[in-house]
Amino acid sequence: MSVVIRLMRAGAKKRPFYRMVAADSRRQRDGRFLEILGHYNPLAQPYELVVHKDRVEVWLAKGAQPSEQVASLLRSLNISLYHPTPPKKKVERSPEVVAAKKAARKAVAARAKAASASKAGQAARHAEKVAEKKAAKSKAAKDKAAKAD
Repeated sequence: MSVVIRLMRAGAKKRPFYRMVAADSRRQRDGRFLEILGHYNPLAQPYELVVHKDRVEVWLAKGAQPSEQVASLLRSLNISLYHPTPPKKKVERSPEVVAAKKAARKAVAARAKAASASKAGQAARHAEKVAEKKAAKSKAAKDKAAKAD
């Protein structure tokens, strides 16, 4: 599920009022949402923009993508839209664990090789049976033709 931060229209006809929401990208513009993150009133002079900055940053850190209009509004409040992913911690393993994993990978490879060899052998046996049946049919056809003469 990809999450977007977008504006959800509310208000009366010709009197727009928008809620800033985190929603599943597959949902309708005014449909179900995950959380209300603020609101925007473009008719107020100057426009009214209320944003729960901490919640927006949490959603952005989780990977939510802001719409173009929301990104513009967030930039006007100096909210950073890009959160670098933290570096992965290198896990140091003991030599025993490394050796055990290596042995497990070798065992899996050996089983796969044995299975493919088994399948190849089955295929060869099947081909032999088919060839024997064809030979038997052709011999029967020759015998039948010889009896007819």
